[in-house]
Amino acid sequence: MKKRLLALIFVGLIATSLLASEPTQVLIVVGPSSHPPGSHEVAAGGRLLKYCVEQSGVGDIQADIVYEWPQEEALLDRASTVVFLGDTFPPQRMPETKKILTQLDAMMQRGCGIVCIHYATGLWGEDVTADGDHPLLGWLGGYFANGTCPHHQGIAKIFPQATITPAAGQHPILHGWKSFTLHDEPYILNYFGGPQNRPADNVTPIAISKLPPENPHNEIVAWAVQRKDSGRGFAIVMPHFYKNWTNDDLRCCVLNGIVWTAKETVPNDGVQVKLPELTQFEPAAVEYAPRAKRQPAGAK
Repeated sequence: MKKRLLALIFVGLIATSLLASEPTQVLIVVGPSSHPPGSHEVAAGGRLLKYCVEQSGVGDIQADIVYEWPQEEALLDRASTVVFLGDTFPPQRMPETKKILTQLDAMMQRGCGIVCIHYATGLWGEDVTADGDHPLLGWLGGYFANGTCPHHQGIAKIFPQATITPAAGQHPILHGWKSFTLHDEPYILNYFGGPQNRPADNVTPIAISKLPPENPHNEIVAWAVQRKDSGRGFAIVMPHFYKNWTNDDLRCCVLNGIVWTAKETVPNDGVQVKLPELTQFEPAAVEYAPRAKRQPAGAK
């Protein structure tokens, strides 16, 4: 009996050791995008984030990157957090949206984190109920309401100089980065729910910007949520231009958010990763290349 008990304890210790040695897994989901080269560049951005997460030196973190919703449920089961890039919230633009949202709900209920970057924070009017409800509102704490939304309309505008400032507080995502100024498209008038459009008590502003220039007031451009299911969410409405990933402070803020939602400890000086040349991640273009306007019929 004693030998059997010792054997069971030994097996238990081995199992515990194996579980403890498993890496923290980040699942990066790249959704559809039709923006011109040099803007959004969601596939290259996903590869860049995979590189940075795995080079972060924080714990033992690995990243999977997928360009469609995974059919392999093991990828979903082992994810500590899921990061979305795309033109609006990718599950809404992918096939089998209802199935994906159901699977995501199960992930969120077990405490999985979620991160949405730039337009991946966005929803169309057809995606939400008449009063603006959508699961993303609870999972992420807020979203960018596209101009087609009947209940609320955010503003998407490129600003030549948008200064992004850390919000007041002691949140771990605030570690290690300072104010920065970008030529970019930080969405403003983001939607946090209810007629007053105020962040819920479990939502923390992370970054603010005094926009628009003609009527400057504090706009929340990044935020975090601590959900009741123990999961965490982080949203940031930048960058629009791919080259802005070279901004160390922006990148630190985003990486802090990913690490925090994965329930790893954010270093006191933030997640700092030296970035190689942006071309390494195979964008269509590093510099923005707007599409040529169509000439009217008969024009020369």
